Amino acid sequence: MAGSKKPAGHSSAASVDKSGARGMADIMRAELGLIAGVITTVLFFTVGKDWLSDLSSVTWLSLMFIWLFGVMIWCAFGVVRHADALAEILGEPYGTLILTLAVISIEVAILATIMLGKTPNPTLPRETMFAILMIVLNGMVGTVLAVGGFRYVQQQYNLQGALAYLAVITPLAFIALVLPSFTASTSGPTLETQQAIVFGGLTALLYGAFLTIQTTRHRQFFVQPKFAKKGAEDARGKTGAVPEPDTQMPDHGHHGPSYSGPVHGVLLLATLLPVVLLSKPLATLLDHGIAQIGLPNALGGVVIAMLILSPEWTAAIQAAMRDQLQRAVNLSLGSALSTIGLTVPVMLAISLFTGTPLKLGLNAVDIILLSVTLFVCHITFSGAPTNILLGLVHLVLFGTYIVLIFKP
Repeated sequence: MAGSKKPAGHSSAASVDKSGARGMADIMRAELGLIAGVITTVLFFTVGKDWLSDLSSVTWLSLMFIWLFGVMIWCAFGVVRHADALAEILGEPYGTLILTLAVISIEVAILATIMLGKTPNPTLPRETMFAILMIVLNGMVGTVLAVGGFRYVQQQYNLQGALAYLAVITPLAFIALVLPSFTASTSGPTLETQQAIVFGGLTALLYGAFLTIQTTRHRQFFVQPKFAKKGAEDARGKTGAVPEPDTQMPDHGHHGPSYSGPVHGVLLLATLLPVVLLSKPLATLLDHGIAQIGLPNALGGVVIAMLILSPEWTAAIQAAMRDQLQRAVNLSLGSALSTIGLTVPVMLAISLFTGTPLKLGLNAVDIILLSVTLFVCHITFSGAPTNILLGLVHLVLFGTYIVLIFKP
């Protein structure tokens, strides 16, 4: 019947409304971490102040810690998702660099917030940086190599890029974490003012030079190599392979709605903000919990390091599972380098301008463990390809580090 017919535009308008509603629902679902972070931040900076006034109950303290830590991890994974989206837009090595800087900026912000708080912890930056180096160079590298070696037997990476990372990480790690324990100008494992200015400036300059080289004249060092057909068999362990940079953009595993580059950048910063703001109440909970339960002081640095590195560790394992070892190497060694290159200058600057005490020098046992770790890293990345045995060696060192936290 003519009267039963609906206008042609009615169904199309309805479909547009439904698709728009679905699109908005997808966006809201993808940004739940950001929403949870905003709500949690508002609560803890208003009524939440009373929640932290009495932490004598271990149960209450544990609930608050689980809530905060869970929301911050959720937001951290949101940061990684937006960084991965930017990686797909910009290509390598810019994508990995964005992800690394986004994750390490969380570390810098958390440590800066704690240092500028009412009760600064002079050893927490050192413990956190050392924990990140041990987790990255042993735990993350070991897991990546073991998983990749188990699945593919041997994996290829760009040797020049790995050696470039280690060539910068090694001296900066010793300058920041070892030298302060042996300088005679101060009584403790600290740096004198002139030393702090020079070492902090040199660290920042060398890290800046590395970033310039990584993104300009030697960009091919940090791109997954591909091998010519005649060397395909050699890539599995024989000689004669002909490496060429693989310019194809790898699949970064980005999930969720895709926006433009600027929108992803804004959402990345917005998702990062709750992590930074919530670091202060998290530090309060950590201090009370460690003192109340009688846990080692170094455990606080490990907890913060795990919070910072969990999304990047996940991304590195996913890259190894896709046989993209170079991306995993960029993520792991890039995290270690950024920890020293970014965190040390910022912490030294805060200490100098505010007079906040800062102890950087490690004890003798930690110095030995750091030295062995860097030595093994140089052996691991002295030649391609990698295998599961190399991963197991790093995991043994990681287990040793965990044992020494509880039984120093």
